[in-house]
Amino acid sequence: MENKISLAHGSGGKGTNDLINSLFLKYFNNTVLNELNDSALLSVKSKNVAFTTDSFVINPIFFKGGDIGKLSICGTVNDLAVSGAKPMYLSSSFIIEEGFSMESLETIVKSMAKTAEIANVKIVTGDTKVVPKGSTDGIFINTSGIGFLYDNVDIKASNARIGDVIIVNGTLGDHGIEIMCERNNIEMYGNLSSDCTHLNFLIKNILETCPYIHVIRDATRGGLAAVLNEIASMSNISIELEENFIPVKEEVKGTCEMLGLDPLYIANEGKICCFVPEKYAYDVLCKMKNHPLGINASIIGKVVNKGSMEVYMNTFIGGKRIIDMPSGYGLPRIC
Repeated sequence: MENKISLAHGSGGKGTNDLINSLFLKYFNNTVLNELNDSALLSVKSKNVAFTTDSFVINPIFFKGGDIGKLSICGTVNDLAVSGAKPMYLSSSFIIEEGFSMESLETIVKSMAKTAEIANVKIVTGDTKVVPKGSTDGIFINTSGIGFLYDNVDIKASNARIGDVIIVNGTLGDHGIEIMCERNNIEMYGNLSSDCTHLNFLIKNILETCPYIHVIRDATRGGLAAVLNEIASMSNISIELEENFIPVKEEVKGTCEMLGLDPLYIANEGKICCFVPEKYAYDVLCKMKNHPLGINASIIGKVVNKGSMEVYMNTFIGGKRIIDMPSGYGLPRIC
């Protein structure tokens, strides 16, 4: 196999077939994909299916804690899981720049295969396009996913209710700050790393503890601030946060203070916020804390009233601060 991607690899001829057989089938191997049909032929027993799609354009494509391949699998798995579904099948499409390193591509594909295996999902169909040098930035990946909805679960952004307790499963801003530091060669003390991971098993655990969770969202682009404002608007409620209880790593806090950033607005790739009826909140929190991805889980606030659709925070110093929806141009290329 050549050591660089060429336009021939996207031609549909021998180059494309060689790439598919020597790389993608080698790592994504399963009985559905190996049929090489134009569509994956799936046996779907559930009548209630969740379907999602996402594109990944991160820069840099390799970072501490992950890479664009791992990110593409985790991002789509998490979108299904927060909808109350068991992720099952993924598609994967690549847009690759001519001249891209074949070694880097193999590393990305291996990472995707490993992550999919750990998350217990199958990559069953895909596509590859090669564009002339300068037409893109190395590699872009699109993944779509199908999941089967769990029984007796109703999770929507419009379902938040007065009295709901808001729980996050860990520290905020890890991914966005890690990407920004790597992109700009900022060396920070401590153990700064992206939180990129799949959350489907954690979410399954908490739904088994409390199937009555009203809302689950992953706080990716725009961070927790964007997600909470979306939920407040969709549910026509207001949200009160407690700054003292919001978990943030010292490395992230220090970087944000130095650069004038706010961890609430920084992207995450392994964090969810859950809106839980108050009587189940402690059980859900304990279940989270007993999972490796929820050790730093915390109750950070509650739904306080209906109608004003605002998010505000009680601060360290005893004041109140409005948490607006992010606007303008945030940290670029973080997913």
